[in-house]
Amino acid sequence: MIQIQHLSKVYQTKEKVVKGVDDVSLDIETGEIFGIVGYSGAGKSSLIRCLNLLETPTSGTILIDDVNLTKLSGVKLRQARLKIGMIFQHFYLISQKTIFENIAFALQAAKMPSNKIETRVMELLEMVGLSEKRDVYPAQLSGGQKQRVGIARALANNPSVLLCDEATSALDPNTTMSILRLLKKINKELNITIVLITHEMNVVKEICDRMAIMQDGKVIEEGQVYDIFSNPVQPLTKEFISSVVSYEIPDTVMSTLAGTLVKITFKGEVAMEGVISDTMQKYRVKGNFLHGSIEYIQERALGIFLMELQGECDEVEQAIAYILEQNAQVEVIRQHV
Repeated sequence: MIQIQHLSKVYQTKEKVVKGVDDVSLDIETGEIFGIVGYSGAGKSSLIRCLNLLETPTSGTILIDDVNLTKLSGVKLRQARLKIGMIFQHFYLISQKTIFENIAFALQAAKMPSNKIETRVMELLEMVGLSEKRDVYPAQLSGGQKQRVGIARALANNPSVLLCDEATSALDPNTTMSILRLLKKINKELNITIVLITHEMNVVKEICDRMAIMQDGKVIEEGQVYDIFSNPVQPLTKEFISSVVSYEIPDTVMSTLAGTLVKITFKGEVAMEGVISDTMQKYRVKGNFLHGSIEYIQERALGIFLMELQGECDEVEQAIAYILEQNAQVEVIRQHV
């Protein structure tokens, strides 16, 4: 388990003092994939670099498996860092070394006996699907393959925590998905805790269990990914989610609508039921679908629909009340005109 308690990181520039991380407290459970989302400058990279003390926190405490990293130094800190792997956006492979040698370098630095290094490197290459690339150089690999090497290197010393700093930002969408599937596989097979920094909500939606949104060095919202997607609270969170699930209606269409415009959110099994058709049959209301989809987050359905409801005001109100009774959320965007 990772426990971050009142963590702050302050940077002193010539002009001013900048709070990169501002009194952040988070608990990340063992074996979960936790996403930290924010725009550039939000403090998310400073936070993740504090987790393995690449950045020294100004104040606060970091405990990993009950070990207080902020109290360690020298040999003890180096030993603790061996249990924290890290992968980066730009790979940072040694161009003059083969793929085998890049991964072996991490094991040599940890003073693994030379007679065990080859076996371990081949295990790691098998894990990331690059066994046939052991003797090639980084320049001969695609971006996705380079990141797979970075993952293998980060896992070399059997860490309990894997930190991912914008690990897919330099990759195309298809390659991103393959890397995310690999991370999910590693998480399940090794029960390794993954902390993933990103500005891409699609990444969080795909593999994370829980998430936090950062702004100006602070955590402004956190919770289960499904709960945040289905009921975001903060304006910034809503903005991020709209980049994945957008329901904007063109003004030319809006100007033609005379009925009541509603946004209906169905969670879990309710998303798969015929609530809307039941409502139309039960009440003298016509429904005009304007936008909608069913997303699958953490293997749970989340249905969001924009509809125009046409009919007498009392019938529309009764229809909305009925939908609410079916454990759906209804937001009236514009009343009947």
